[in-house]
Amino acid sequence: MRYLIRRNLRLYFSNRSGMFFSLMGALISFVLYLVFLKQNMLSSWEQVPQTKLILDPWLIGGTLAVTAVTTTANGLGQMIRDRESGTLADLALTDVSYIGLQISYLISSVVIGTLMQLVMFVGMTGYFGITDHIKLSVTIVLLIIMIAIISSVVWTIFNLLILSFVKNVDTLGKIGTILGTSAGFFAGIYLPIGMVPKFAQTLMKLTPAPYNAALYRQVLMHEQLKISFQDATSDVQTTFEKMMGVGVEINRLTTWQQNIIVLLLFAVAFGIVTLVLMKGARRTVLSHV
Repeated sequence: MRYLIRRNLRLYFSNRSGMFFSLMGALISFVLYLVFLKQNMLSSWEQVPQTKLILDPWLIGGTLAVTAVTTTANGLGQMIRDRESGTLADLALTDVSYIGLQISYLISSVVIGTLMQLVMFVGMTGYFGITDHIKLSVTIVLLIIMIAIISSVVWTIFNLLILSFVKNVDTLGKIGTILGTSAGFFAGIYLPIGMVPKFAQTLMKLTPAPYNAALYRQVLMHEQLKISFQDATSDVQTTFEKMMGVGVEINRLTTWQQNIIVLLLFAVAFGIVTLVLMKGARRTVLSHV
């Protein structure tokens, strides 16, 4: 299994164009914010002190959630390529069980998703460190690494479920396009969750994306929120957090602990469904042996 994991990682990181396109959804979100959204949002929240130091980490949190979605899907793309070429059927004849094969793809995708999130994190914090002088403590960086791992696990299981019965690379490309374009919406980057209609908010809450983005934002924005809202009432800060998706409103705003629990529950639910459906996928693969 270790050989298969190394193989999957080597194939992913040797494909430079594939790596770039796996980040396309996150890069689009980042560029859209810089070019179109940032100035409007600064104007909307100009009454909040040090607005840039709040909005920059807000954007980073949402973009990292998008990165987790798209890069784990791309990481699992090797499974689809192996399935289409017949390599997966050949691997099923080895000593590694079919479930072991799936686990090797899963672990590879988790590693890819984690590393690519950290690449985006370094790039964005470096940019905002130069332009807006944001600073992050070592503790925050360690927490970000932990969240990146959790995010990769959740979205890898989700994408494994989605891709379980995809048989060709063409379909994979179409699904990747849908994931890349929709992830920014569900993470509340293109429009903050508090600015979309109630129905859209409910739809967003049925996915892990807003909880993932909120968890990142709660860690990244915690200290700056205390500074910027030190002279405001708690209601004013709560309104801002509700509007911007720093916490997800379910009766009241979720805490970072609750967001982790919700993400893990999503992972368990996706995992159970995937295991059930895997029986059919296994028969499909073995029928080509």
